[in-house]
Amino acid sequence: MKIAVLGATGQTGQYLVNQALQQGHAVTAIVRNPGKLAVHHDNLKVVEADIFSADSLKTHFKGQDVIMSCLGFPASLFSAVTGYTMSMNAMISAMRGARVNRIITMTSWYTEPNSGTQSSYLIRFLLLPMIRSVLTNMFEMEQFLQKTGDISWTVVRPPGLKNLPASAQEFLTHEGYFVPDGSGNPAGSAVGRGDVARFMLSLLNSNAWVKRGVAITTK
Repeated sequence: MKIAVLGATGQTGQYLVNQALQQGHAVTAIVRNPGKLAVHHDNLKVVEADIFSADSLKTHFKGQDVIMSCLGFPASLFSAVTGYTMSMNAMISAMRGARVNRIITMTSWYTEPNSGTQSSYLIRFLLLPMIRSVLTNMFEMEQFLQKTGDISWTVVRPPGLKNLPASAQEFLTHEGYFVPDGSGNPAGSAVGRGDVARFMLSLLNSNAWVKRGVAITTK
């Protein structure tokens, strides 16, 4: 397939680009800083664009089968995070202009404000408040996608991310804001970035999670 990847220079994005190339896809990496992507491959095209401009993105979206976004924006304690919604607005407009219908993006467990009540004390009272500005904007982006009737979107929600390559472990999935174990508590707290990329690419051959958000972890 022809895949445009945003956030390709990020830690998860680099796994996604490498795995997509290994699987034989043609990848266009849309980046702010081309020098940051150290991958060279015959099926890889690296282009520079403004991720907040639909016009800038549309040129590179033309002819693609799917858009995949691993964009991430840092938490802010003193102001709202807006990068997720602003970039997604631009992406959806560009997709309409370029007639591309499929987008797969990633957010996180616990984007919904009340979904963290089952999590451990440490996560609930220490970690979540620190990244709340990010989770809030991710949730706003998810809400925005739910209102776009004409686009086949999927939101992949991993828990904490570890810098590990893809494993062969089975995925546990749940249509919700975390993956519960047998007793309703969160199952696991971290997953390798390579496995997140592997799951996102597995969706290319499946309609299982179209127009849905899916929480994932590994067994």
